[in-house]
Amino acid sequence: MHYAADGFGFRRSEAYRAIENYLNSKSTEQASKLKANVFKDGKCIVRHMEDHEEVSDVFQGIKLSWSKVKSIPRAQVISLYASATEKRYYKLSFHKRYRDQITKNYLKFVLEKGKEIAAKNRQRKLYTNVSGQSYSSRSRKNMWSHVVFEHPASFDTLAMDPVKKKEIMDELVNFSQSKDYYARIGKAWKRGYLLYGPPGTGKSTMIAAIANFLSYDIYDLELTAVADNTDLRNLLIQTSSKSILVIEDIDSLDIASQRRKIGKKKEAKEKKTSAMEEEEDKSSLRTAKEEARNKAEEEE
Repeated sequence: MHYAADGFGFRRSEAYRAIENYLNSKSTEQASKLKANVFKDGKCIVRHMEDHEEVSDVFQGIKLSWSKVKSIPRAQVISLYASATEKRYYKLSFHKRYRDQITKNYLKFVLEKGKEIAAKNRQRKLYTNVSGQSYSSRSRKNMWSHVVFEHPASFDTLAMDPVKKKEIMDELVNFSQSKDYYARIGKAWKRGYLLYGPPGTGKSTMIAAIANFLSYDIYDLELTAVADNTDLRNLLIQTSSKSILVIEDIDSLDIASQRRKIGKKKEAKEKKTSAMEEEEDKSSLRTAKEEARNKAEEEE
């Protein structure tokens, strides 16, 4: 039996890319021809299957075969991009008796592994929220600026108690694999850590080590640059699901004072509104009295 996953030119689906990542990890040892692309300033080489190459796989004792197929339409097609006229897809072959196991379990396994590989291979980024401007006056995509995140910190080089280090690493692994559990119990898939200590004690290094360990992006949120709750909500919406949100120096934020100022402004606004309403009531009463007096004079 055959199963095909398509990828048309530049419009390749997420499923196609995930399958491609998974098979690239297998093809390094099996395929006779490979393409290699260099990423991350020459620090990472990603190998790809050539067209018409085949790669075998085994899942729960079932033997499968993948092949990369490229077809070109016979009709004469004029396109600005040559690859736009080419049709590429991966063909999966297996015995028909295993159809249910393949469609229900194997394909899900391949897609999940492919996404994990993509996350490890991609360049991670360090995001910061832009300050000094009103977010509402800019397009939403510009609320965060970013640079490539390259930090050498890791748990291997982190100076801390080995027992505590292993405890943290085990907890991080357990959390990163618990998305389905959090969804099942109806809670948000998130984890919070409070790092405290004087400057130079390794708080930033710990954050970098966690990001490298989990292959997560980092969002460095500067709260003093956030105007109100609406801006904060929009910023949080734009963070990716697998990322670390860092809020530094929370002890120096005079939140209580800010809340008092907001409360005073709200109280002043309420008093002003109340005064305006009272004045409007008086004005309405005067108008009603004048209308009654005029009507009485007309009747006389």
